[in-house]
Amino acid sequence: MLKNNSKKVLIAMGSNASDDLQESYDLILDGLKKLSSGVISNIMVSKFYKTPAFPIGAGPDFINCALSANTNYLPEDLLNQLHLIEHDLGRTRLKRWAQRTLDIDLLDFESYIIPNKKYVNEWLNMPLDSQKIRSPEQLILPHPRIQDRSFVLIPLNDIEPNWVHPILNKSTHEMLGELSTDETIGISCFT
Repeated sequence: MLKNNSKKVLIAMGSNASDDLQESYDLILDGLKKLSSGVISNIMVSKFYKTPAFPIGAGPDFINCALSANTNYLPEDLLNQLHLIEHDLGRTRLKRWAQRTLDIDLLDFESYIIPNKKYVNEWLNMPLDSQKIRSPEQLILPHPRIQDRSFVLIPLNDIEPNWVHPILNKSTHEMLGELSTDETIGISCFT
C-alpha cells in the first residue's frame, strides 16, 4: 500500500451471471460495496448499461459500468484486491471470455505504463484471434483493449470523457468517436 499517496484509477465492471439482468446489476452493486470498503475511495460511477456479450454469442447480455476512484494500493496489489472481490462474488476463471458473475478490470492507474511501452504495444496491436486464446501473464496498463470496446468506452465517457490514453494520446471521447456504429449496436442504459 502507498502511505498517504492516493492515486487515481479507472475501473470497468461487468456481469452476465444469468439471463436475469437484475441479478447482474445486483452483483455489480455488491462489488461496488466491497470496493468502497477500503480498496478505493472518492468513487464516481457511470450509468449502468445493458450490453451484448463479447464476443458475440459468449453468453447472456452484460450489465456494465465504469468508475473513477482513488486508491492507496500499488497497481499489482489493487489488481489482487479486484480478483479477490470477483472470487468472493462467485467468479471462476475456467475459460477466456466466458460467462461470469463479476468482471472487474483495472483500466488505468495514474496513467502508468506497465510493464513497459513495448510490451503494452504488443498487446495493443494483437489480432483478435490471438486475443481470444492468449491471456496476459502479468498486469498490463493501460488495459490493452480500452480503445476497442464500446462497453468500456461508453460508460467511461460518462465519467472521464477527457481522460487521455497514455500511449495512444487520445481521449476517451475521441476513442469512442472512432468506433463504428456496428460496435455500439445493442448498448442501452439500464438505469
